Amino acid sequence: MSYHLVFHPEADREYMETYQWYEKEQKGLGGRFERMVGLYIQKILEAPENNHYGKAPYRELATEVFPYVIVYKINKRKKLIYISAIYHTKRNPKYKYRK
Repeated sequence: MSYHLVFHPEADREYMETYQWYEKEQKGLGGRFERMVGLYIQKILEAPENNHYGKAPYRELATEVFPYVIVYKINKRKKLIYISAIYHTKRNPKYKYRK
């Protein structure tokens, strides 16, 4: 089943800010972060139901190397995966579930 991907505006902003922060810290590190997130989003697109629930209906997939979790939910009827957050694991978790 082929799904479409939609980012919450805040998730998109978080992603871009994190990329820029890593790139500023070390040239090329932002690119590594971008590739890692892209790889994990591809895993989600290939098998969205394989990842565990955070707070239902949200699912989460933690990345390796970088301390981030991708928070998403699935709309099977619309064939849509909605990325709610790309969330740093040290932040308060109550803010990672967005509508």
